[in-house]
Amino acid sequence: MSIVQEVEQANTEVAHHYIDQLFETVQKRNPGEGEFHQAVKEVFLSLIPVLSQNPKYIEHAVLDRLVEPDRIISFRVPWTDDNGKVRVNRGFRVQFNNAIGPYKGGLRFHPSVNASIIKFLGFEQIFKNSLTGQSIGGGKGGADFDPKGKSDLEIMRFCQSFMTELSKHIGPDTDVPAGDIGVGAREIGYMFGQYKKLVGAYEAGVLTGKGLGYGGSLGRKEATGYGCVYFVDEMLKSAGRSFNGSTVVVSGSGNVSIYAMEKAIQLGAKVVACSDSSGYIYHEAGINLDTIKRLKEVENRRCKDYVLEHPDAIYVEGCSGIWTIACDIALPCATQNEIDKASAELLVRNGVKAVGEGANMPSTLEAIDVFLDNKVLFAPAKAANAGGVSVSALEMAQNSARLSWTMDEVDAKLQLIMHNIYSESVKASEVYGVPGNLVIGANIAGFVKVADAMIAQGV
Repeated sequence: MSIVQEVEQANTEVAHHYIDQLFETVQKRNPGEGEFHQAVKEVFLSLIPVLSQNPKYIEHAVLDRLVEPDRIISFRVPWTDDNGKVRVNRGFRVQFNNAIGPYKGGLRFHPSVNASIIKFLGFEQIFKNSLTGQSIGGGKGGADFDPKGKSDLEIMRFCQSFMTELSKHIGPDTDVPAGDIGVGAREIGYMFGQYKKLVGAYEAGVLTGKGLGYGGSLGRKEATGYGCVYFVDEMLKSAGRSFNGSTVVVSGSGNVSIYAMEKAIQLGAKVVACSDSSGYIYHEAGINLDTIKRLKEVENRRCKDYVLEHPDAIYVEGCSGIWTIACDIALPCATQNEIDKASAELLVRNGVKAVGEGANMPSTLEAIDVFLDNKVLFAPAKAANAGGVSVSALEMAQNSARLSWTMDEVDAKLQLIMHNIYSESVKASEVYGVPGNLVIGANIAGFVKVADAMIAQGV
């Protein structure tokens, strides 16, 4: 073994030891937070090559600092239901890292929301936002409130109470929340209205995902779904494949799923299945997107009602079974950890060629290993899911300049951003000796920009 090889091996051993010790510390400091542990572990394992070649990141304790949020804000959200009964929920905002820009990340209203989920989402957001090439840091927030079954007035009262506390911690140059699961234009509107009352100023850039009439951006609703498909399309092209003529399964039926389906169909794919929290529909002839849009966006109904209008389709209770359907391309766009090892193995046996993560962390670490070991083209969420926050940042730019871009302008910028994210991820994977591994490539590309900024700004 040459001296150079010995040094490289020693540096790799140091990086492994550092990662092992730090991950053990993360687990001890954050007990019971499985989702956060999972997100940290995936990033840590990806960064061993860059830490081996760049000891400065260990010397400056960059990762030690990255895994600790700048601050975690937890607060009570009291509100009154339509029967006059006082209800209480718990709200969160995690401001993780602002080395490259103000904290930026969505608000999630869902019964499952807890500190672990908000922290995993905020940690992921650091690298995702870095990948976009825009000046935005990582943050996330939400509440264990369920908008389903609530009246508009109940949702308004909850949002006003939530913003009464959140307003103390956000601002156009401090922290800019957006929507996520359970938070759409309606919820953003109520929160923006309350924020204006509290601060006595019209600061359009304090929230993104706003209505078009008061500072919102065209293309924001479509952005995450479109962006996922744009990224996967780049990945497919590199392997001599395309969406055209492919069979696609998309989990979920919210904004991400609907617009991933729409763009995939525009590119010539046949989407045969989608789902919601109750079950999934399989339509061999191809999902009728107009029906899904009307059911979900206009009538607020469940997927099972699709078969009433399309009797040749099949509805199955339970959403996890959607991954039993054979497809060329799988786009998990529903929620975290929806594809486990068994589902991944089934997808591989049924001939899946590519997987694009439209949701945040929808595949377990074991599932990702199955895909990579079987040479399935895999687009990780940090990269493929970045379209939404990209257009959120474009909304911030429009607000700042008092401008409004056309849908074509926004879409062209989104396509360029997703192309650049793909290129940077590929480049990083090649530079660090794992060509084609976009999980490692995306993590490294996102990390280096943030890490260098942290070192430049001191401790």
